[in-house]
Amino acid sequence: MGGIGLLSLQSCASKQQVAEQEYPNVIYVFPDQYRNMAMGFWHENGFKEHINFAADPVHTPHIDKFAKESLVLSSAMSNCPLSSPHRGSLLTGMYPNKSGIPLNCNSTRSISSLRTDVECVSDVFSKNGYDCAYFGKLHADFPTPNDPENPGEYVETKRPVWDAYTPKERRHGFNYWYSYGTFDEHKNPHYWDTDGKRHDPKEWSPLHEAKQVISYLRNDKNQRDPKKPFFIMVGMNPPHSPYRSLDDCMEEDFNLYKDQPIDSLLIRPNADRQREKAESARYYFASVSGVDRAFGQILDCLKELKLDKNTIVVFTSDHGETMCSQFTDDPKNSPYAESMNVPFLVRYPQHIRPRVDNLLLSSPDIMPTLLGLCNLDKDIPANVQGSNYAPIFYEDSVQTVVRPTGALYIQNMDGDKDKDGNVISYFPRSRGIKTQQYTLALYIDRENKLTKTLLFDDVKDPYQLQNLSPEEHPEIVKELYQELAKQLKEIDDPWYQQKILSDILSY
Repeated sequence: MGGIGLLSLQSCASKQQVAEQEYPNVIYVFPDQYRNMAMGFWHENGFKEHINFAADPVHTPHIDKFAKESLVLSSAMSNCPLSSPHRGSLLTGMYPNKSGIPLNCNSTRSISSLRTDVECVSDVFSKNGYDCAYFGKLHADFPTPNDPENPGEYVETKRPVWDAYTPKERRHGFNYWYSYGTFDEHKNPHYWDTDGKRHDPKEWSPLHEAKQVISYLRNDKNQRDPKKPFFIMVGMNPPHSPYRSLDDCMEEDFNLYKDQPIDSLLIRPNADRQREKAESARYYFASVSGVDRAFGQILDCLKELKLDKNTIVVFTSDHGETMCSQFTDDPKNSPYAESMNVPFLVRYPQHIRPRVDNLLLSSPDIMPTLLGLCNLDKDIPANVQGSNYAPIFYEDSVQTVVRPTGALYIQNMDGDKDKDGNVISYFPRSRGIKTQQYTLALYIDRENKLTKTLLFDDVKDPYQLQNLSPEEHPEIVKELYQELAKQLKEIDDPWYQQKILSDILSY
């Protein structure tokens, strides 16, 4: 009896301590198409020992300083490395088969849109007393004819429609709004505010968004309740394409790279410097440096307002960019490291010890981990498929958290279409698994027959130049098949439901 009573007292004391703590603020910054290799600190002592790849020769002074104050994950993975599917996982904590977003959102794909019947990360923060604000690119909604200024019309004239306006009832707890669906004119962005009014600032979008975030932090227009903690998401579009000219980036950032030979920029041995796209490297890296500058402005404002100590700041991306590697011009949607491996840096002064960790974080893990970091793990929705790794971030030895042994790779494509060309199902073309040592991806045709296998030893071959033969590595492949089948079954993936390749995957 005495033991049980003591445990109960300790439990009560622990809960009281959590209740007395002021909930931390959260700022989650995620530029689009920003690969993990494009951060300068990977060249430096304390970081380069943790990777086996050549980092890009980029100028990112603000991120470099931030990294020294943060937990840096070397192996964070975007499981379905496309904008909309990742955002669906980020917001819901679910994989694309459950989040509602298996494909990039556009007006031909009504089957791909953020679910309205689930609690998103912002819903949980909101119900726990947070002011929630969203800035920038969302790209998680099926576009409908709901232009606030032209009722019954889409927000753009081109077809299919990609951009979208998100009405209040679909904002999942975000009470402050300055956002759009997706639109790729980086110096001519537009946004809809909380009340649906459109803004066309004629300014490079990351710098404009940084200004808006700073105004929100300063509370210039009473945008937030200063008595409440805040949860801010900032979806910057660059360094997403286009990256072809000075229309796409700032000249002062381009000047950092304009005189450098391409072979001094594309230094990774798997990059094809003869590709036409190679010239884009200067503009891509310029966009990276511009994003760094915008991120630095937000960090400076936090410090100036003395909000930095009680604010968890995350810098990450929704997927990477191949940039001429693997002989492809497709920047994403592949199992290659340049596409799947994303930045993930978390700073929380005096709570999270700065260091590098190789945690194989998956996209659906982000939502429950963010909630766990804010002592809101009790409110993680039951349907969340990701795991809460906050104890690993906090190095909490009391809570035993099993580290993941692999991260899924998922590639979906349009499935069947109706007579009007609208997509009514999706085709699960590829599934794979990424472990600490190997990358495996299996591809099928529309008869569900195996057409291609990719298998890389990422330790011996970090640039994934040698596609290994499964037949010559039976023990390795057997383990990877087992891990892949186990995880596909756990998430109730279409491959498990349809028993695809069940002759090699023992579900």
